[in-house]
Amino acid sequence: MRLRIRYSKKGKVRFISHRDVARIWERALRRVGVSVAYSQGFSPRPKLSFGLALSTGHESEAEFLDLELSDEDGDWTAVRGEDLAARLRAALPVGLDVVAIAPVEKGDSLQQAVTSCTWAIEVDDVDREYMDAWVAGVLSREEIVVERERKGKPVVEDLRPHVLVLDVTGTTETGIRLSADLGTQPRALRPAELLAAVDPPLTARSVCRMNQWMSQGDDREEPLMAPTVPAPSARVPA
Repeated sequence: MRLRIRYSKKGKVRFISHRDVARIWERALRRVGVSVAYSQGFSPRPKLSFGLALSTGHESEAEFLDLELSDEDGDWTAVRGEDLAARLRAALPVGLDVVAIAPVEKGDSLQQAVTSCTWAIEVDDVDREYMDAWVAGVLSREEIVVERERKGKPVVEDLRPHVLVLDVTGTTETGIRLSADLGTQPRALRPAELLAAVDPPLTARSVCRMNQWMSQGDDREEPLMAPTVPAPSARVPA
């Protein structure tokens, strides 16, 4: 059986790398006694599959983890009855919090299934008029071409198709808050890349991933909904 866990990553734990978060989850699952299935071969590994990696320093309301249960924990009713979510919350460090757990059918990995993410971005030392103009300039462009090095070779990419939605959503004590829906296929566009790619470049004070989205025909849905947080409706890009 496969279980999917939705969790948040907030506060000081945002400075822990994706790889270290994976190790934390392995230890927490062992601590609470969940019998995770292991791969075969010379170096067996627990069958854990994480969603899109979150940049170190960013927060998130919507991180996902899939895990395969071994035969002895294959009955979801028994696992749920032991209040797995509460036990995991107690075993995880402050800042990593289990939001929801549910059984899911086997299918594409989360990295393949997720097609876009919604981000909340805060930028300091800019006013509303400036950011409205900056956002309008981004959305009016037909292309946003950048050149970067990958595996020792220069690669030219157009980021514009990945900018699905970009809005100024409010002000903060020190600047402006943005909301952005950014595509993830074939490669995820990170908020910092978008802010740096457009002249004049901007730097985010804080970034939080609010949602991850999978395409379902003309609609979209999250890999696992938060029980008390309704998903925002999809908007048509400007």
